[in-house]
Amino acid sequence: MQALYGMIKRDLLLASRSLSQVINPLLFYFITISLFPLAVGPDTDLLQQIAPAVIWMAALLASLLTLDNLFRSDYEDGSLELILLSPESLTLLALAKILTHWCITGLPVILLTPVAAYMFSLDTRTTLLLMLTLLLGTPILSLIGSITTALTVRIGRGNLLLAILSLPLYVPVLIFSTLAITTYQQGMDISGHLLLLAALLVFAFTLAPLASAAALRISMD
Repeated sequence: MQALYGMIKRDLLLASRSLSQVINPLLFYFITISLFPLAVGPDTDLLQQIAPAVIWMAALLASLLTLDNLFRSDYEDGSLELILLSPESLTLLALAKILTHWCITGLPVILLTPVAAYMFSLDTRTTLLLMLTLLLGTPILSLIGSITTALTVRIGRGNLLLAILSLPLYVPVLIFSTLAITTYQQGMDISGHLLLLAALLVFAFTLAPLASAAALRISMD
């Protein structure tokens, strides 16, 4: 556990020294969700209908924007090779980097959700549900994205390839999250959608660090 905490502390410290890694995805998220109310106009009903999809797509793209930095900086400065040679569990160290990525991208997006919900005229309960779906779903984005990032770590700035590989895997999270909110707005039971999201989170949390560690070994061989 000391290795886990040490890696998280190290990555957060490095991120604090490069604030663009933290600010850029948040600016992208905020600008994206701000454009839709301006384009649609003051139609409250329409804004409430499109809000789940717009906010979730903005969160997904903001996460994808910083995905390449998950292992890239360590590969470029040579520290990734030291991590691979470390006696500590590579799976645990990969999990630490995934958690750091979520703290930098997913958590701030969740905290900004009330502001986004206000722009779309969402009520308090719908806003809380939206935050819950983001709390369950954004870690899955980081977990799944870590696998594709590990596979492409030696490809120079493979952002396009990352998007091609990652976006199809993100579709179930996007569908279940937006359906949960739209189903709630229609007054129907949403427990099934939330349970599916929770199951995806458990599944990804269990397998993604193992798959990321294996992908890193394959990529660096």
